[in-house]
Amino acid sequence: MWVTRSTFWAIGLMTAVFASPVEKRARGPWMAINADFPDPSFVQSAEGTWYAFGTNGNGKRVQVARSEDFSTWTLLNIEALPTLAGWETEIDHWAPDVIRRNDGRYVMYYSGEAKEYVRHHCVGVAVSVDRDPAGPYIPNETPLSCRLDQGGSIDPAGFLDKDGSRYVVFKVDGNSVGHGGDCNNGVPPLVGTPILLQKVADDGFTPIGDAVPILDRDDSDGPLVEAPNLILHGDTYFLFYSTHCFTDPKYDVRWATSKSITGPYVKTGQKLFQTGDYGLTSPGGGTVCGCGDKMLFHGFCEPNKRCTYAANLAIYGDQVTLL
Repeated sequence: MWVTRSTFWAIGLMTAVFASPVEKRARGPWMAINADFPDPSFVQSAEGTWYAFGTNGNGKRVQVARSEDFSTWTLLNIEALPTLAGWETEIDHWAPDVIRRNDGRYVMYYSGEAKEYVRHHCVGVAVSVDRDPAGPYIPNETPLSCRLDQGGSIDPAGFLDKDGSRYVVFKVDGNSVGHGGDCNNGVPPLVGTPILLQKVADDGFTPIGDAVPILDRDDSDGPLVEAPNLILHGDTYFLFYSTHCFTDPKYDVRWATSKSITGPYVKTGQKLFQTGDYGLTSPGGGTVCGCGDKMLFHGFCEPNKRCTYAANLAIYGDQVTLL
C-alpha cells in the first residue's frame, strides 16, 4: 500500500470511530494479534503449526507470529529477514507472503523500496535457510517484479494450482504515480492499479512467460485495488482484494471469481466485511487459506495501529460467508 506522511493525518479523522464501545459478539472475526501487525499472511508448517507474517513494525522488517490452533497467536521476537538484497533500501518491507515449496523450504514474497526510485517498490523474493517457516530468509539479488515505470510492484501472494503449477499475484502500484488526492490517486486522470498474475517455476521465483493482468480498479473501488489473494475452491478461482485507501473507512475486502486461472475475473460487488461490521474499522489486507475456511486480515484497533484479526469462512458456489 502507498504511504506518505500526509496519510497519517487522515487516520486521525477516524478517532471518533474508536470513541464508542465495541459490542461483544458471539460470531464473526476475533482479534488474533493485539499489536501493530498489518497485511497479515500465513502458512502451515509440515507439522501443522500456523505461522503469520506482517509488514514491518515492532522493530522488525518482517514480523512473525505463531499459533497451534489458528485461534490464539503469539508474536515472536524474530527477524525473518535479517539481511537485504542490493536493490532495496532499509525501509518499507510490506505485505510478506510465504509458501511451502515441494522440497520443504519456504519462499517469502514481499514489497521492498527500490534504491533506484525511492518511495516506489519491487516484489522481492527470499528463501528460508532451512525448513523452519519462521526463517531466517535470504533474499534473492534479483526481484521478481519492479515495473517502476508504472509505479512499482507490491502486495505479492503465492498460489499453487491443482496441476502443481505455481503463480504469484501482485499489484502494480499505479497510485504511487497518481495525481494527488485519496491515496495519491483521487485526482483525474486516475491511474490504473492492475493486479497481475505471474507464473513461476517450481523454485517459486523464476518467471515463466509474462505476467498477465486479471483485475483493475473501477469507480466502485475508489483510487485502487490491492492486497490480492488467490485460492481455488471446487472449480472456481476466488481472487480476494481490498478497495479504497487503507486509511479510509471505506477500505474493505471483496472478491472476484473465474473458472480459469487467467480470467476473466468477475467482481461480485459484495463486501466480505467493512467498517462497522463486528466493530471493525477499515478492515482489509486479508489472506484466505487455500482450504477456503480460514482468514487473517488487519483493521485499525487504535489510531495508527492495525491489529490482526482472524475469521472462519464458508464458501458455497461463488458465495463467501463469514461464520
